[in-house]
Amino acid sequence: MQGRVLIIAGSDSGGGAGIQADIKAVTALGGYAMTAITALTAQNTKGVHGIHEVPPEFVREQIRVVLQDLGADCIKTGMLHRSDVIDVVMDALDEFAPGVPIVADPVMVAKGGASLLDLEAVSSVREKVLPRAALITPNAPEAGVLAEMDVVTAHDAEIAARKLSSMGPDAVLVKGGHVDEAGDTIRDILFSGADQIDVFESTRIDTRHTHGTGCTLASSIATGIAQGLSLSDSIARASAYVHEAIRTAPGFGHGHGPLNHSHTLKYMK
Repeated sequence: MQGRVLIIAGSDSGGGAGIQADIKAVTALGGYAMTAITALTAQNTKGVHGIHEVPPEFVREQIRVVLQDLGADCIKTGMLHRSDVIDVVMDALDEFAPGVPIVADPVMVAKGGASLLDLEAVSSVREKVLPRAALITPNAPEAGVLAEMDVVTAHDAEIAARKLSSMGPDAVLVKGGHVDEAGDTIRDILFSGADQIDVFESTRIDTRHTHGTGCTLASSIATGIAQGLSLSDSIARASAYVHEAIRTAPGFGHGHGPLNHSHTLKYMK
């Protein structure tokens, strides 16, 4: 049941988000994680202090060598921050991983507020990433940007999910943590076409230790898909995993702290 997941995303030097969170989540759920790094960030719980670009041709080379040798059962994309990077990544996946499902997390803004996506790249996400994705996992603000509307309520989230679905992805999961009316219950809305709406509920935890939740959720879902679980079961397991990772967060850092990705490890005390 291992499941091979290729993660195409940026690096978080603080270890809370990005490929570091992805690798931890995939491993904790029994999958095998591989990476193609799109950018390096100097980052901690207080924010992003610098971004070092990875040349697009080297991003492509990482994807090529991994897929031609190890292969993948699911692809997870995160920080695709420029149009040229998006072009290279999607062309490489079409060439080396045709038919492999993609879980796309349209990362736009870091938890501390730093922009992680050039505005010019938004249209590239719509035109290149969405049509190829098996699932996209925007939070409410990201869904609003992509759907060109305000997403404030759960009803807005459903409308945005339908609009984004019309752009080509097989399914859209709009996360509800930023929805104003969420209260103590967070509702993630899944639209998978044919008017199929599913809602995944979890109890909000009052904590500042939520850095990397989006990355972790998407990579956890990708792991389930890679392991042969249904989309619904992959999301349900991922949601439960992330909720427990938040609940048992280690409390590190002075800003938005990281999750406890290792809570599934039975030998840990």
